[in-house]
Amino acid sequence: MNTRLAAKASGLSLTGFLFVIVVVALLAVLGLKIVPTVVEYSAIKKAIANARNTGTTAREIQDSFEKQRSAGYIESVTGKDLEIIKTAEGFDVSVAYEKRIPLVGPASLVIDYVATTGR
Repeated sequence: MNTRLAAKASGLSLTGFLFVIVVVALLAVLGLKIVPTVVEYSAIKKAIANARNTGTTAREIQDSFEKQRSAGYIESVTGKDLEIIKTAEGFDVSVAYEKRIPLVGPASLVIDYVATTGR
């Protein structure tokens, strides 16, 4: 007797595959919009750390940050946005800002960034 057992079908259906592709595409687009803001945030953190180390007064720290800002493609923060606090060890420099990323229509993604040189 030749009996054939029907093989059980397994895998992804066409609609399932399309759904997975749409989700991956949406995540990729979202990632492409978020990554530049994260890169800018890391540039801001480096710039405020360098400005704190090179400046001896609040004005010098702001000027140093402004120089690094123009060289580092930093657009979200200016030297006037820095919060500079004098401490016993020198200065603590911090900045807090909000980045709004438009998504679709009225929907947008808001990311709050806080960078500080506090110890």
